[in-house]
Amino acid sequence: MKSKAIRLKIHQETANYRIPVSHQFRESYPLPPYSTVIGMIHYLCDFHEYHPMKLSIQGNYASTTSDFYTRYEFKNGMKYDDHRHNLNAEGMGISRGIGNIQLLVDVNLIVHIIPDNLDELETIYRALKYPREFPNLGRREDIANIHVDLVDIEKRELEKDVPVKNSFYIPREQINDDFNFLVKKDGGRRGTYYEINKNYSLVSTRRNQTERRWNRIQVLYASNFTLLEEGEFVFDEDNNPIFWPELSN
Repeated sequence: MKSKAIRLKIHQETANYRIPVSHQFRESYPLPPYSTVIGMIHYLCDFHEYHPMKLSIQGNYASTTSDFYTRYEFKNGMKYDDHRHNLNAEGMGISRGIGNIQLLVDVNLIVHIIPDNLDELETIYRALKYPREFPNLGRREDIANIHVDLVDIEKRELEKDVPVKNSFYIPREQINDDFNFLVKKDGGRRGTYYEINKNYSLVSTRRNQTERRWNRIQVLYASNFTLLEEGEFVFDEDNNPIFWPELSN
């Protein structure tokens, strides 16, 4: 049975999709995590609370390089000291220095979006087709050239093996015997497992503060694998495979 999804084809000259635990050297995920794409969508749609949706993210990049960035550091309770700090923020001391950042070069992405509320398809489509400002994905300066389409998608059983060249985030719960990954000598699957952010809820702490509690998705980042004959997979109308978490929230 066919249904509709929004498909984004995105090109970026450079991009950094920062891995949260990287600081001195800001490493990048190989593809934008779900939270980064959801943030862009919500900003352009002017959504002020989370609108549940499913995402499939695939793509590639030509190479990586590194660049400098201005790095700011501070510690809770660290009072400003004229000899130690560059900036005074209401009595808090902030140091400024230089750090390195990893950049992906010549990035091409395909993103499929299907909101839980199908009435929002047109709203999201128009917000991305006619954005209120030029989109960015990753850092503010990572400009994204986006081509937007409404496409048909459907699940079908394969009549022959289908090789896949693009890199994908494949939710871990979807990996089964219908995939043929290039297997390493130790028997593991060739690829990298990540636990990436999708969306968050605001929770109160014991100190009456509010913090973000992230919903994280376990995925395998993989490329150059095969979808096997008789397996069932979701494709769009141009035969692009789609892998998204079963739960959208």
